[in-house]
Amino acid sequence: MAVLDQLTSQQAMDLENKYGAHNYHPLPVVLSRGEGVHVWDVEGKQYYDFLSAYSAVNQGHCHPKIVGAMVNQAQTLTLTSRAFYNDMLGKFEKYATETFNFDKLLPMNTGAEAVETALKLCRKWAYEVKGIDENEAEIIVCENNFHGRTTTIISFSNDPVARKNFGPYTKGFIKIEYDNLKALEDALTSNKNIAGFLVEPIQGEAGVFVPSDDYLSKAKALCEKHNVLFIADEVQTGIARTGRLLATCGNCSCADKHCSGTPEVKPDILILGKALSGGAYPVSAVLANDNIMNVIKPGNHGSTFGGNPVAAAIGIAALEVIKDENLAQNASDLGDLFRAELSKYIEHSTIVNAVRGKGLLNAILINDTEDSDTAWNICLALRDNGLLAKPTHGNIIRFAPPLVMTKEQLLDCISIITKTLQQFEK
Repeated sequence: MAVLDQLTSQQAMDLENKYGAHNYHPLPVVLSRGEGVHVWDVEGKQYYDFLSAYSAVNQGHCHPKIVGAMVNQAQTLTLTSRAFYNDMLGKFEKYATETFNFDKLLPMNTGAEAVETALKLCRKWAYEVKGIDENEAEIIVCENNFHGRTTTIISFSNDPVARKNFGPYTKGFIKIEYDNLKALEDALTSNKNIAGFLVEPIQGEAGVFVPSDDYLSKAKALCEKHNVLFIADEVQTGIARTGRLLATCGNCSCADKHCSGTPEVKPDILILGKALSGGAYPVSAVLANDNIMNVIKPGNHGSTFGGNPVAAAIGIAALEVIKDENLAQNASDLGDLFRAELSKYIEHSTIVNAVRGKGLLNAILINDTEDSDTAWNICLALRDNGLLAKPTHGNIIRFAPPLVMTKEQLLDCISIITKTLQQFEK
């Protein structure tokens, strides 16, 4: 079979099943093209994308400005490694640090790499600045977290599918209940070796679990009191997804494209990925101020591809699109509309218990057990009706369309969702 041969959906799925590792359970749809909020399968059927590659495609599929930056740079210089300087990385670092109001940026490729980078940075700071004895530093994390699937990260996951038969696990982590300030305070006061607190502003993979309004600000205050670094994993929630430039922005004015991006709750270490490239390329980053980032010296950390010229050019373009098109404000407005309309439906529904979220990161809770296939079957029906979404934790369906969606498109999608749900009402 030639590389350019046109495949049917079944042929494409058969190829993946035969020659690829079975580490995912995809919805049975084979996509071959994307533009804006839409994707098309190999037979030409159009769908609304309500997953956005887990919030990587916030700027919409194949945004011309981002694609243009990628093509232009790819035709000029793609990779030097960090053995040499390149003429794009410094521009990206300056633009991103000014956007998010930090002193320095450490570039990597994937979200999991960025999390690993933040953990290393936190530990090195703990030994060299805070004065914790070497190899004794511990980092507090939350139950039901999702920060990736590397060996270190699954060591503090409580997802049995991600953990089982991958041990021995990395030590140095303390798990507490999410959205529980007393648990955090108890952990901080009972252990002098705490270096950092790693937290998702909204737990996405756990089912779009939004914490109490004051949780992040009070958690940051507790960390400051105990000289512990507050590490925000905004790989999924960042870059305008929740209606603000960052989810940690709370109620500040980051929805305004002219806002400096200064968060209401400013993390000591900020982790970004996914939409930092608009889905066009693997780009991630860790940001911190000099008092933290300066502990990293040559040879301490790196990646051949991290900070490559193509990634840098794409990163600048991706952030410019967010600002120029005021996508944070759009996410805020459309998110309010989405939850309001779904709430009206849920008042009289037997199949959906609740809708929750912030901005255009939302989820509905299906009235069934986690081990049921109801949510999966609803997603199959949504696919048949022209909208793509995916269950998480068995009975939760996450809805996260590209932020370039219009009000008219969103109302059309709400109609598709409610009509589909009606097929499953008891």
